[in-house]
Amino acid sequence: MATPKIRHGGLKELEQRVLDGDMRAVRALVRQATGPNTLDMAFRNVELRAAPDGTGGTRLLFTGYASVVEQPFTMGDWLGDYEEVVRDGAFTKTLSESPDVIFCLNHDWTSAPMARTKAGTCRLLADSTGLDTSADLDGNRADVYQVQSAMDAGELDAMSFAFWVTRQMWSPDYEQRDILEVDLDGGDVSIVTWPANPATTGTTNLRKRAGLALARSRVPALLVQRARAEQRAGATLSAATMETLQAVLDLVADADVAVDAAQPLLAELMGVANPDDTSENENSGQSPDMVRARLALMAAAGK
Repeated sequence: MATPKIRHGGLKELEQRVLDGDMRAVRALVRQATGPNTLDMAFRNVELRAAPDGTGGTRLLFTGYASVVEQPFTMGDWLGDYEEVVRDGAFTKTLSESPDVIFCLNHDWTSAPMARTKAGTCRLLADSTGLDTSADLDGNRADVYQVQSAMDAGELDAMSFAFWVTRQMWSPDYEQRDILEVDLDGGDVSIVTWPANPATTGTTNLRKRAGLALARSRVPALLVQRARAEQRAGATLSAATMETLQAVLDLVADADVAVDAAQPLLAELMGVANPDDTSENENSGQSPDMVRARLALMAAAGK
């Protein structure tokens, strides 16, 4: 997989809104920070069939759409439901750059991909419907056989893709995100067992990746800075700030990273227990890495 890139997607204005007290803007920042993002949908024009392999034999050919454009995907988070729309043209730039994209099951990046664009076994094309996907699969592989059997039985019937947003537009009330441009390099197109809202469910690996990305983003420091500002003003943390801190704390908890400073510091601000604390380590000292990371967060927050 390619080294993760920094895909900002236009965040400066959103960050300032959070510092000014607009806690709903955190929805946009969290969604951007927990990359790669995923969007799921039911099978559309999907087929898995035997096809000539050019050598007199046959292969399994998968065809179908990994995403559609100009149609809303219903999402959800601690603020409730909202919609995301992949706009026509969102795939044009990334596909022109020959992205390295794998074809897999349930966004599993730890196993061997079933197909891959750089190997020529996975092909992606943008059209007026969405992201048209075709993949040459080896029917002799056990995982491919399992996918074929489950599809034939109607037990697998959804697609997803993992991507980063490079250009976007949110509605003023943060109830809709228009995805104007994506980066597919280092992402995937995936058959999925459960069409899942990645903000709340999804695979364990996805949740851990999202939590780690969020912990390493600017979002925790921004929230700390905003919370410190409220406290310096002599007020208790507002309900909106508390709700947002709790939501971010829950997401960061999925990262399960020992040196993560965001989780204990956010918990401290809220006056709640760190979800990872146990009776065994409650009174133990913090590692030098933890101390340095906490100090960095506190400095970013202006304490």
